[in-house]
Amino acid sequence: MVQADSGYSLATRIARLRIRLNHLYHGHTAKAVRFRLAVIGVDLALIAFFIAAPFLRQTPAFLVVDYVVALILAIDLGARGLASRRAVDWIKRPMIWLDIFVLLTLLFPHWLFNLAFLRVLRIWTLFNSDFFWDTVGRRYDDTRWEEIIRTLSGLITFVFVATGFVYTSFIGQGSGITGYLDALYFTVTSLTTTGYGDITLPGPWGKVLSMAIMISGIAFFARLATSLFKPNKVRFACPACGLMRHDPDAVHCKACGMLINIPNEE
Repeated sequence: MVQADSGYSLATRIARLRIRLNHLYHGHTAKAVRFRLAVIGVDLALIAFFIAAPFLRQTPAFLVVDYVVALILAIDLGARGLASRRAVDWIKRPMIWLDIFVLLTLLFPHWLFNLAFLRVLRIWTLFNSDFFWDTVGRRYDDTRWEEIIRTLSGLITFVFVATGFVYTSFIGQGSGITGYLDALYFTVTSLTTTGYGDITLPGPWGKVLSMAIMISGIAFFARLATSLFKPNKVRFACPACGLMRHDPDAVHCKACGMLINIPNEE
């Protein structure tokens, strides 16, 4: 009987914790917004560590910081899981799997050393999450600024992922890459199609990777230019045909002519 009471008490405490976390992660009160802003601030600090990690790897305190970061990320992931209404649906999300992989690279830094550069995927998962846009970017949600920031986050993520791949694959192989900064320099010059030629990746695989970086750079910059200069549109579902993008001052849907009433803050 005592065991049953204690089990019920534990279940009650867990249920209350889930309700409280759900309020903090998904609520709209000032307290919940402040909490989410603090979480995003921690996320940005973790991203800064991931970017600086190649330069800090040889320092004595690196492993200590690495495991502290792993603990913070594990707590955050656990709290998000408890805050979700359906844990099964939450764990199926691709962004969660990316965060779990990042956590594994932190927990096993020696075994997964060659994959540590994938930690910067956290940049993409943060700036493409509803958590970020519902908190920091709620004024710019579904606007041109959202598209620009998402595109920039993809570009920055690609730069550091490509840099890490080049660094781990070609350092000390006669390519001229002797450190992480050389790999970053090569990635940026290839991405912008500048190609000074002072650093070149050897072999057929090096040529293929160089071409892939250049083509990706053209695609990213074309998308960024499109986001910056295309006519501004707002996202609003037409009740008749479902068209999502309309001119800000549109009265009728361009696709079907249905009268629409796009809400605004004026």
